[in-house]
Amino acid sequence: YRWHAAPDGGATFATPDGGWIYVSNSELDKQQGGVGALRFDRQSECIDAYAILTNTTRNCAGGHTPWQTWLSCEEYDRGQVWECDPFNQQPPRLRPALGTFNHEAVAVDTLHKQLYLTEDKPDGCLYRYTANRYDAAGNPDLDDGVLEVAEVMDGRIGAVRWHPLPDPQAMHTPTRHQVDRGTRFDGGEGIWFHEGMIYFTTKGDDRIWSYDTRSKMLAIVYNAALYLRPVLSGVDNITVNAACELLVAEDNGDMQIVIVAPGAIRPLLQVVGQDRSEITGPAFSPDGSRLYFSSQRGASGKPEDGVTYEITGPF
Repeated sequence: YRWHAAPDGGATFATPDGGWIYVSNSELDKQQGGVGALRFDRQSECIDAYAILTNTTRNCAGGHTPWQTWLSCEEYDRGQVWECDPFNQQPPRLRPALGTFNHEAVAVDTLHKQLYLTEDKPDGCLYRYTANRYDAAGNPDLDDGVLEVAEVMDGRIGAVRWHPLPDPQAMHTPTRHQVDRGTRFDGGEGIWFHEGMIYFTTKGDDRIWSYDTRSKMLAIVYNAALYLRPVLSGVDNITVNAACELLVAEDNGDMQIVIVAPGAIRPLLQVVGQDRSEITGPAFSPDGSRLYFSSQRGASGKPEDGVTYEITGPF
């Protein structure tokens, strides 16, 4: 398997033999995109590589599920979500119920069994999917459910109300224009669920948001406009480490992965000499000993020169 161009969003999955799999999207246009996978044994040696999705368009970010699948999101106006098997045992499945729009990323709320999705548009929205049915293990049916859009009641922060979309497939009207009261977010990017909280980023205003799934309250965790010389800019993919700190990858900016924690914002790493690229796909191995990420376009700024890295901890 030849590692794909334009590597973007990624995640890791534990394997029964004590190893893990790192999956990575390929953000190429015109049905040239897809998802690739690297398999590691328990000694962290790479033992296999293969494709788990092909012939799709602009697979940007996505999200892992508790039932060990990868949701790959297409970032264009008619984009959809594909559910992929990291182990390559089942064929990828299109999930139309998750909507047709300029998808960026998705996170699964494991407490309420709901999915949250971001939209990469200057006037994009935040979406939530609630299944009508669940399987024997309690996992949501991704083909039968309700897709809703968020309305922040007091403007930009505060209580959130959810409104069902009349037409998730956007046959006549884009999803972000179907509910007038839907709140606009300036370029939705990465999203992550952790201990009852949904964290997501918006690149147009360089903010990190938090949504409490229990109290249904939205707040701003980070706002670059409040700093004269912000450490973090170009917010994009997001994950959480074992210390419960947010790790945010930069699209442009200083080409860093930045740790955001209460009272502290500091770079974890920086890629030098690749200023025409962006950092994508940060994900820790299941044991926390390795961090994977990519430089989408490498030193040349061309998609075919993207590079995927592994860094050894401890973290």
